[in-house]
Amino acid sequence: MIRIMDLVRQLSVAGCLLAALLNAPGALAERQPIKAIGIPLADHYAGIVAYEKYRDRMQHADYQLLILPGPHLVRTYFRSEPDADIAFNVSPMVMDMFAEKADFRWVSLIHRDGNALVINNLMNRKAGLPADRKMRLPDARIANAFDAFRQETGQPVEIAIPHPLATHTSILYKYLRDQNKSFGFRQDGKTDVVLRKVKPSKSPVYLKMMAARSRPAAFEQSLPWAEVVVSGGFGHIGWYSKDVMRHEHGHVECIIIAKDAVIRDKRGALREVVHYIHQAGRDIEAARREGGPAMDEIVAMVRRHIPAHTREDIIQSLRPDLNVINYLNLNVDDNAKASFREIMELALEAGFIKQRIDIDALADESFASDITIAEE
Repeated sequence: MIRIMDLVRQLSVAGCLLAALLNAPGALAERQPIKAIGIPLADHYAGIVAYEKYRDRMQHADYQLLILPGPHLVRTYFRSEPDADIAFNVSPMVMDMFAEKADFRWVSLIHRDGNALVINNLMNRKAGLPADRKMRLPDARIANAFDAFRQETGQPVEIAIPHPLATHTSILYKYLRDQNKSFGFRQDGKTDVVLRKVKPSKSPVYLKMMAARSRPAAFEQSLPWAEVVVSGGFGHIGWYSKDVMRHEHGHVECIIIAKDAVIRDKRGALREVVHYIHQAGRDIEAARREGGPAMDEIVAMVRRHIPAHTREDIIQSLRPDLNVINYLNLNVDDNAKASFREIMELALEAGFIKQRIDIDALADESFASDITIAEE
């Protein structure tokens, strides 16, 4: 009987210890889910690397990641699904969402720069782009090619975009405006170019299709889809967004938004996820400089989530000599807000958004980290 009572007491003690461990701060049982949603772009690589490399180290957050096909689905899912805590989304779409309902905040950037204008081979016969990519600047070459084809065919050249509310489209608008070119969304012959909405992942196929019809065409999309065209030999990168919208540290593109309820009820978990996304950004920057095994590790992480991104296209997108996308200086601060404001003014002028928003009301600077700040 004594032995049985001793065993009961031992089991009771063990049970109490297990309960204490499970209820301890940071214990796995108490980690709060933070579900992030994004789309298959180089823009969101830091979110993927944070998931692959750091989710098991997180003490407060059960970090989850869902990759959706396109930006319009990010908006829909974020609005409709209670489990969507944060989203990686393009800036003008966030502006439009905030004007519609101000129930979320901007807590971080996910990257800077990162998109490009690509033209098909037929277009390049008129544009004559330099062989050195560093020399492909947003000058008059491509704009003059638009004019040449319009004079020959009587029709404007089509340019594929991911969405009118994408940052890419506002940057393209700036280029067209600077070159005194008009745009429209209908093929009526009255504008210099026509914008056509195409999913980022479908844009290389679109360019191939237009080439098969002997029609000039272009697209303005995020990396690495520009690299897919180059590696496939059926197009050329005309310019990078960083040269159209020059900004210290790079222009704002996709940002991280979090629901107000998440900021209120899951602050510690959210802070941890943002911290590790910033750390993942540093890891990507280090890997692109080092190359070799460090870069191979990043490639493997990305391809587990986005197998359509080939190893070569990922590496080319992250080339340190071009530095056309970067994952540093991701804090919401005055620098980021200035770039965001410039994008807002372009989007408003172009008619992509209908009103300005209060950027200070949208911005939540309390999730800033020191780890994301670039070394001078």
